Amino acid sequence: MALIIHEDCTACDVCVLECPNDAISEGDGILYVIDAENCTECVGAHDEPQCQLVCPAECIVSDPNYQESQEQLQAKYDRLHG
Repeated sequence: MALIIHEDCTACDVCVLECPNDAISEGDGILYVIDAENCTECVGAHDEPQCQLVCPAECIVSDPNYQESQEQLQAKYDRLHG
């Protein structure tokens, strides 16, 4: 499952630096967005999503539109970093 950033984002930039897949970027309307095609919830790099750990606004949550297993997330990570 990919993650999304909701409107409580304060644009602190901390999450951008923590993402091992460069999945977080500036968006329109919402200050930052997460590209679901590149988000692995840090599977392959860390034990838990780093962006969620560092977010002071706690505005990064699971995206219900992207349901993926651990195996699918690992395969995506391997594809991105292969």
